[in-house]
Amino acid sequence: MLEVEVIGAEAVPAAPPSREVERLVALALASAGVQDGHVAIEYVGAERIADLNAVHRGRRGPTDVLSFPVDEDAPAAGPRELGDIVICPEHTADLREAIVHGALHLVGMDHERDAGEMLAVQAEILSW
Repeated sequence: MLEVEVIGAEAVPAAPPSREVERLVALALASAGVQDGHVAIEYVGAERIADLNAVHRGRRGPTDVLSFPVDEDAPAAGPRELGDIVICPEHTADLREAIVHGALHLVGMDHERDAGEMLAVQAEILSW
Protein backbone atom coordinates (compact mmCIF):
# COMPACT_ATOMS: atom_id res chain seq x y z
CA MET A 1 0.00 0.00 0.00
CA LEU A 2 1.23 3.49 -0.86
CA GLU A 3 0.71 6.29 1.65
CA VAL A 4 1.27 9.90 0.56
CA GLU A 5 1.25 12.56 3.27
CA VAL A 6 0.95 16.18 2.13
CA ILE A 7 2.02 18.95 4.52
CA GLY A 8 1.32 22.64 4.02
CA ALA A 9 -1.07 22.36 1.05
CA GLU A 10 -3.66 24.54 2.77
CA ALA A 11 -1.27 27.51 2.40
CA VAL A 12 -0.79 26.91 -1.35
CA PRO A 13 -3.86 27.95 -3.39
CA ALA A 14 -2.55 26.25 -6.55
CA ALA A 15 -1.71 22.95 -4.83
CA PRO A 16 -3.17 19.95 -6.65
CA PRO A 17 -5.89 18.04 -4.76
CA SER A 18 -4.64 15.18 -2.60
CA ARG A 19 -6.08 12.51 -4.93
CA GLU A 20 -4.10 13.94 -7.84
CA VAL A 21 -0.93 14.13 -5.74
CA GLU A 22 -1.37 10.48 -4.77
CA ARG A 23 -1.93 9.49 -8.41
CA LEU A 24 1.16 11.37 -9.62
CA VAL A 25 3.36 9.87 -6.90
CA ALA A 26 1.99 6.37 -7.58
CA LEU A 27 2.70 6.68 -11.32
CA ALA A 28 6.24 7.95 -10.73
CA LEU A 29 7.05 5.22 -8.22
CA ALA A 30 5.45 2.50 -10.36
CA SER A 31 7.81 3.47 -13.20
CA ALA A 32 10.56 1.99 -11.00
CA GLY A 33 8.49 -0.96 -9.81
CA VAL A 34 7.73 0.53 -6.38
CA GLN A 35 4.15 0.18 -5.17
CA ASP A 36 4.37 0.24 -1.39
CA GLY A 37 5.68 2.69 1.16
CA HIS A 38 5.27 6.12 2.65
CA VAL A 39 6.13 9.45 1.00
CA ALA A 40 5.83 12.86 2.64
CA ILE A 41 5.46 15.98 0.50
CA GLU A 42 5.89 19.35 2.16
CA TYR A 43 5.32 22.78 0.67
CA VAL A 44 7.76 25.33 2.12
CA GLY A 45 8.84 28.92 1.62
CA ALA A 46 11.93 30.15 -0.19
CA GLU A 47 13.99 30.64 2.96
CA ARG A 48 13.41 27.06 4.17
CA ILE A 49 14.23 25.45 0.84
CA ALA A 50 17.32 27.68 0.46
CA ASP A 51 18.53 26.43 3.86
CA LEU A 52 17.94 22.79 2.84
CA ASN A 53 19.64 23.38 -0.52
CA ALA A 54 22.72 24.83 1.20
CA VAL A 55 22.98 22.10 3.83
CA HIS A 56 22.27 19.08 1.64
CA ARG A 57 23.52 20.09 -1.79
CA GLY A 58 26.05 22.84 -1.03
CA ARG A 59 24.17 25.22 -3.34
CA ARG A 60 23.13 28.75 -2.47
CA GLY A 61 19.63 30.07 -2.85
CA PRO A 62 16.18 28.55 -3.25
CA THR A 63 15.28 25.82 -5.70
CA ASP A 64 12.00 24.31 -6.84
CA VAL A 65 12.11 20.79 -5.40
CA LEU A 66 14.37 18.64 -3.24
CA SER A 67 14.06 14.92 -2.52
CA PHE A 68 15.39 13.04 0.47
CA PRO A 69 15.29 9.23 0.04
CA VAL A 70 15.17 7.26 3.28
CA ASP A 71 15.06 3.46 3.08
CA GLU A 72 16.12 3.21 -0.57
CA ASP A 73 16.77 -0.50 -1.23
CA ALA A 74 17.61 -1.49 2.34
CA PRO A 75 15.16 -3.66 4.27
CA ALA A 76 12.84 -1.68 6.55
CA ALA A 77 11.55 -2.67 9.98
CA GLY A 78 7.99 -1.65 9.05
CA PRO A 79 6.36 -0.09 6.03
CA ARG A 80 9.04 1.19 3.69
CA GLU A 81 9.79 4.89 4.24
CA LEU A 82 10.50 6.07 0.71
CA GLY A 83 11.41 9.60 1.74
CA ASP A 84 10.46 13.23 1.64
CA ILE A 85 9.81 15.66 -1.19
CA VAL A 86 10.11 19.35 -0.35
CA ILE A 87 8.60 21.83 -2.82
CA CYS A 88 8.86 25.62 -2.87
CA PRO A 89 5.75 26.79 -4.77
CA GLU A 90 7.10 30.30 -5.33
CA HIS A 91 10.07 28.83 -7.25
CA THR A 92 8.08 26.17 -9.09
CA ALA A 93 6.43 26.75 -12.47
CA ASP A 94 4.37 23.53 -12.30
CA LEU A 95 3.60 21.85 -8.97
CA ARG A 96 2.52 18.63 -10.70
CA GLU A 97 5.90 18.44 -12.43
CA ALA A 98 7.71 19.07 -9.14
CA ILE A 99 5.78 16.23 -7.47
CA VAL A 100 6.65 13.75 -10.22
CA HIS A 101 10.25 14.99 -10.38
CA GLY A 102 10.70 14.58 -6.63
CA ALA A 103 9.13 11.11 -6.61
CA LEU A 104 11.39 9.92 -9.43
CA HIS A 105 14.42 11.05 -7.43
CA LEU A 106 13.16 9.01 -4.45
CA VAL A 107 13.41 5.83 -6.53
CA GLY A 108 16.96 6.57 -7.64
CA MET A 109 16.53 8.40 -10.92
CA ASP A 110 18.96 11.29 -11.48
CA HIS A 111 18.76 13.63 -14.46
CA GLU A 112 22.22 14.98 -13.64
CA ARG A 113 23.77 11.54 -14.27
CA ASP A 114 21.55 9.80 -16.82
CA ALA A 115 21.24 10.43 -20.54
CA GLY A 116 17.79 11.99 -20.35
CA GLU A 117 15.84 8.95 -19.14
CA MET A 118 14.45 10.59 -16.00
CA LEU A 119 13.16 13.66 -17.80
CA ALA A 120 11.64 11.45 -20.52
CA VAL A 121 9.79 9.36 -17.91
CA GLN A 122 8.69 12.56 -16.19
CA ALA A 123 7.32 14.01 -19.44
CA GLU A 124 5.50 10.76 -20.22
CA ILE A 125 3.85 10.63 -16.79
CA LEU A 126 2.76 14.26 -17.03
CA SER A 127 1.22 13.65 -20.46
CA TRP A 128 -1.19 11.05 -19.05
